[in-house]
Amino acid sequence: MHTIIAPIITGFCLGASAIIAIGAQNLFILRQGLKQEHILPIILLCACVDAILIMASVLGVGRTVGTLPYVTDILTYAGAAFLIWQGISALRHMMSSTTIILDEQPRQSLRKVMTMTCGFTLLNPHLYLDTVLLMGSVSLSQPEAGRPYFGLGAVLASFVWFPLLGYGARVLKPVFSSPLAWRVLDGLTAAIMLTLAGTLLYHAAGPG
Repeated sequence: MHTIIAPIITGFCLGASAIIAIGAQNLFILRQGLKQEHILPIILLCACVDAILIMASVLGVGRTVGTLPYVTDILTYAGAAFLIWQGISALRHMMSSTTIILDEQPRQSLRKVMTMTCGFTLLNPHLYLDTVLLMGSVSLSQPEAGRPYFGLGAVLASFVWFPLLGYGARVLKPVFSSPLAWRVLDGLTAAIMLTLAGTLLYHAAGPG
């Protein structure tokens, strides 16, 4: 049971730390959530795109790396570097004031909202860095049998976070009118990412 639960938890924590970081996609979902406009199709699209890319990366990279020497180390260090970079970016956000300002706007059509969602999701380079580079490289530190469960954990993080962000936005509306709330969120994100980067580097430099 431990061989299943442990990689799921690791994948969930890594997936959460990657998607919780404030970015264009999350700000768009939060804005739509505050307006309570087309939330379900938005979160399903975002979560399903994450799921496809995460599982393809986790299941595909492992097989490829097995035939290429030194690629595991290269990808592991690259993943750690990306985590550090994201952690530092979150710290920088924490030092700035970020607020959400809702304008009084007419209700948008589902087609227009979904087109915007595709743009914020598929045109975001961080999506591919998070799923293809980060998830694929970190999965290599997992036992081969545990990699699908690691991917499952990362996918679960997306299916938990996006509904929480979209549907929880109305409740959090008074909270997120304050820059302090964004600083706390960024601080937690930075702590998780930097801790995971340190763990990844520790395992990469360790014996065996």
